[in-house]
Formats: sequence, structure tokens, C-alpha cells
Amino acid sequence: MEINMKFCVIGLGRFGYEVATRLTERGMEVLAIDSNEHIINSIKDKVTQAICINIETEDSLLAIGVEQIDTVIVAMGENFAQSILITALLKKQLHIPTVIARAINTIHSKILKLVGADKVISPEKEVGLRLAETLSMPFSEVAHITEKFAITQLKAPESFIGQTLEELKLRKIHKVSCIGVKKGTEIVLVNLNYVILENDELLFAGENKDLEALAQL
Repeated sequence: MEINMKFCVIGLGRFGYEVATRLTERGMEVLAIDSNEHIINSIKDKVTQAICINIETEDSLLAIGVEQIDTVIVAMGENFAQSILITALLKKQLHIPTVIARAINTIHSKILKLVGADKVISPEKEVGLRLAETLSMPFSEVAHITEKFAITQLKAPESFIGQTLEELKLRKIHKVSCIGVKKGTEIVLVNLNYVILENDELLFAGENKDLEALAQL
């Protein structure tokens, strides 16, 4: 049974605009809100519905039908006071199931959590941290899952060639898991019987420190 999630994005700066359009591309029902008519005109054909309104009160939230929404993303970060007010109204007054709010600094984040935000994100900080981590790690391709855990692509070390994954005992010896091999532009999942071939590009998952150690082999 297909579940059609309903999202509302309030504040369509670069972050909010991207979230709203990406959710729509993934088949979600998205209501986009901003007080800038030009922005609303530019996004109206890319989301389910777009409304130009300045959200300042509970009545303005009810006017856009927010009580029918599953998840609201308060994305206007720069307007510190307004984002806090809207988050509080959504959680304390309207009891929206999930409210995700964007914070611009640590104090903003703490207040948003205090007024009920289910999740607080700091996109600029997170992007900066991920970039620093990526630049400091010896991999050309890396996907950070958490601060300490990642998935990366590595050329098979020479000592691995000709052995099966079972024989290599990767989890026991290196504390990583091999989850696939790149074949052309596709990623193929592998099992313990897979024999490592010369020039294989393998996908490994594990903690950053263990992946870095593996890259030195």
C-alpha cells in the first residue's frame, strides 16, 4: 500500500527551495510557503502547491491548511525570531506530528529544541564539517553516514587479489565490511564467496579511522 506523505516547507531560501523541489521530485505532496511573490512564482510549477503568505500567527498557519500536513520544515533560518515562533505554534498549539527546523547557530538550535522541534538541522555547519572530513580523508569517493561512520570506494589492495571475502575476514581483522564492487557505472552487491580481482573498485563500510587504515594497505 503506497503512503502519500504530505510536507510543508516554510521559507524558500536556497535550502528551503531545494528541499521542496527535491521532495516533489521523489513523489511527495509538497506545500511551499514564502512571503516573496517572485520566489513563489518561480516554484509554483515545481511543487504540489505554492502560497505567498507571511506566517506570523496560528491563524495564518490554519489558513494554509497546515493541520493536514505530516511534516513541516521551518527553513527560514535567517529570521531567528519568526522561525522560533512558527516552530512553537506548530508543536505546542497545532500538534503537527513532525517539525524540522533550520538553525543558524548553537543558541538558535537550543531554543528550537526547547520549543518542541523534533529535529534541528544546521545545513551550513554540516556541509562544512562533511567537506573538511572528506578533504582530510585519503579517498576520492566517500559518503558520510554519521560523524564517525562512512562508506567509501577503494581500489582492491594488492594483498586482497585472488582471495574471497570470507578468506579476508575483513570485519575481524580490519573492522570494515565490503558491501559491493563497482562494475562500469553500476554497483553490484557481493557475498562472502566473491573473489577479489585485480583493479576491482570495492565499496567498504566502517568507521573513518578503520577505512583510513585500510587505504594504507
